[in-house]
Amino acid sequence: MDEITPDQLAVIVRSAGDGDEAAWRTLVEAFSPRVFALIRAQCRDEELAEEITQSTFCTIATKLADYDEVGRFESWLMRIAMNRLRDEMRRRKRHARPASESTLVGLAGEVDPPDRADDHGLPEGDLRTAIERLPDADREILYLRHVGGLSFKQLAEALETPMGTLLARHHRALKKVREMLEGMQAEAPDAD
Repeated sequence: MDEITPDQLAVIVRSAGDGDEAAWRTLVEAFSPRVFALIRAQCRDEELAEEITQSTFCTIATKLADYDEVGRFESWLMRIAMNRLRDEMRRRKRHARPASESTLVGLAGEVDPPDRADDHGLPEGDLRTAIERLPDADREILYLRHVGGLSFKQLAEALETPMGTLLARHHRALKKVREMLEGMQAEAPDAD
């Protein structure tokens, strides 16, 4: 699908909000792959990512007629997706049950080999480990920026954070990842 200009997006959003099914399909086709990739990168569970993507678009469908934030649709959409993911993760924590030893042993045999990319181009191995060790807020910024593809302006809108604060947090998150990777490399035995 061709890139949608901001003016085209405004018309499509307005039409979809007025009940135009073709406009709605255009929105879903244009944005669902990015929402799915973002959520999948965060939760690493394809089925959950599909559920949350669908839930996000259900929410959008019910609120689109009242949407009036011209030029901020993508930020609004990603904010809703991240909120849906947070809600689901909180719900799962409340209902979590410990896994049995046999389940853990079974899962251990299904682990992907390290240092390769998953289906969405996300690194496995040390980089993935370093990113996962970040605080949630830092990890969220990196995923929204580098997986979700949001600009810093869109990120600031989605996270309702001043641009300067966001840029500083992004820089610090990258610095933390770099430091963790350097520490992991220093700890790794030489391959000589």
